[in-house]
Amino acid sequence: MGKREEKIGQYTAEAKKLGLSLSNDLIEKVTVGLGPSIYKKDSETIACSQASELETVKKNFLQKKLGLTDDDATLDAAIKKVCATMGSSNRNKYRALFYALLAKEFKKESVYA
Repeated sequence: MGKREEKIGQYTAEAKKLGLSLSNDLIEKVTVGLGPSIYKKDSETIACSQASELETVKKNFLQKKLGLTDDDATLDAAIKKVCATMGSSNRNKYRALFYALLAKEFKKESVYA
């Protein structure tokens, strides 16, 4: 089993543990889409306490990747919701799961079809 398959397995297990209703297919496609960033500890996770990181998620993922044009308040609220869904005490908010939840929140799973 390759490194990417291991990561997908890890994320799938984490999604089950957290009770996230994400399909394995979506988790796999988002993980593949993230490329080599999943192998670096710092870029593999999202720190909900860092405003600059959340701004990057909004600009680079929600607006560029998903093509959303909603106002900042709507996008920020969705990011906060995902932070809460993944748990404030959870130190491993994996980017792949975070992005998958955001894609699902905005009904944009088709971006990964």
